[in-house]
Amino acid sequence: MSTDLTSAVAAAVGPVPGGVTLPLPPTFDSVGAERQYRKEQLAAGFRLFGRFGFSEGVAGHITVRDPENPDWFWVNPFGMSFNQIKASDLILVDHEGTLLHGNRMVNKAAFVIHSQVHAARPDVVAAAHSHSLYGKAFSSLGIPLDPITQDACAFFEDHSVYSDYRGVVNESEEGRRIGAALGAHKAVILQNHGLLTVGHSVAEAVWWFITMERSCQAQLLAMAAGTPKLIDRDTALLTREQIGTHLAGWFQARPLWDQVTVSDPDLFD
Repeated sequence: MSTDLTSAVAAAVGPVPGGVTLPLPPTFDSVGAERQYRKEQLAAGFRLFGRFGFSEGVAGHITVRDPENPDWFWVNPFGMSFNQIKASDLILVDHEGTLLHGNRMVNKAAFVIHSQVHAARPDVVAAAHSHSLYGKAFSSLGIPLDPITQDACAFFEDHSVYSDYRGVVNESEEGRRIGAALGAHKAVILQNHGLLTVGHSVAEAVWWFITMERSCQAQLLAMAAGTPKLIDRDTALLTREQIGTHLAGWFQARPLWDQVTVSDPDLFD
C-alpha cells in the first residue's frame, strides 16, 4: 500500500491491525477492464438512485469519465428508468454532446452540466445530480448545510451554493457557472433545483449524494423543531477529515453496492 493510501486509510478508519484485510478501490491491468468496471458501477449507482426514490420524471443523471478518453463520459439514456438501467444501456458522449456509443437520446441538461463540471475539475471521475425530494426542498432556502450532525460534517466548508437559477439548464454558459460555483468542493447546492456531488469514483459521488440528501432532510427536520445547535468549527473540520475523504466516501458506499449487486444482478448485463 502506498504511503498516501496508508495515510488516507489511517485518517478514515484508524490503524489497520496485521492480518486484517481492508477493501480498497480496485486497480486494473487494462483500459477495457477499467471501462467495464466503471460502467457497472454507474449502472449500480442508478439502481441505488431508483431505490432511494431520487427519480423525478426524466430528470437526473450520473456520469463517469471514460478511462481511455477522459474528455468523453458515460451517462444514462434520456428517459430511461433508473431502476432498469444496465451497463449495456449506458451511452457515451463527448464534451460537445456528440453521441459516440449507443442508440438512445442524450439528456441535454446532463450534457450541459456534466461536461462543464468535468472540464472544470480534471480530478473528478464521476458526478451525480437528481431532483431528490429533500435536496430540492433544502435548495429553495439558498443556504449551505450546517454542521449539526456527524454526517453533515463531511460537507463542512466543502460545498457551495449556486444561486443563479435560470430554468432548465440548456446552455453551456450556465454549466460553466455551475462548475465555477462547485470550485474545489465535493458538492454544490443548486438553488431552487437540487444537489450535485462529485468524486474520484462513481461510488464516492453517489455516496456523497445519498448522505447529502439525508443531511438536508435532517436539517429541515431540526429547523422545523427549533434552532439546531452547531458543532464547533475545529470539531467539524476534524470530523470531515475522518469521514469526508475520497477513500472514506468510496468505503462508506460498500454496503450499498454489496446489496444492490446481489439484488439486481441484471445490472451487469
